[in-house]
Amino acid sequence: MKTRDRIVHAALELFNENGERSITTNHIAAHIEISPGNLYYHFRNKQEIVREIFSLYSKELIERFTPLQGQYESLTLLKHYLDSTFNLMWKYRFFYANLPEILQRDEDLHEDYIRIQEKLQTNLINIMQAFVDMELLDIDDKHLKSLVTSLHLMASSWLAYRSAMSLKTQITEEVIHQGMLQMISVVKPCATEQGYEQLQLLEDGVRAMHA
Repeated sequence: MKTRDRIVHAALELFNENGERSITTNHIAAHIEISPGNLYYHFRNKQEIVREIFSLYSKELIERFTPLQGQYESLTLLKHYLDSTFNLMWKYRFFYANLPEILQRDEDLHEDYIRIQEKLQTNLINIMQAFVDMELLDIDDKHLKSLVTSLHLMASSWLAYRSAMSLKTQITEEVIHQGMLQMISVVKPCATEQGYEQLQLLEDGVRAMHA
């Protein structure tokens, strides 16, 4: 792996474990046993590393939430998008947990974030419309957009909410699974009988992970 990539992956690991605020470029360099000067050859400061991580996150986010083409069973599709939600929240948990603070200090990053999220919003509407077409959801266009906004909001803010609600909240896989259960509960009232059954299967699967 190239040194630049090692720096980015080390930073992501350290940010997730310790919080982005408490990690310096010296910590990152020491973690992969390179000199600070070597790190600064690739990145002028920590914020450039954060931007690089955001670039990776954005690419993966759009890839995972681009409507899938072809014939898939509805439960397979539901599980794919639910798994994608979990994987992104876990892999980039430092970003989800401290989103407002990270964006407020970097206007360019904030603009990029808004642009990516607007694209994601469009993809999510198309994904949910596909579930309507598959007769898993019974909802009109107006309420569909409202539902997508609610789900988007929950995914974006769940970790920050949990951190704010406890003095000692540690971000674990279980915490993220609890957020997924909340998202399923928001969708259930809009589901058809078939859709409700499949959402229940997903919910049971998430709960079984921590039984």
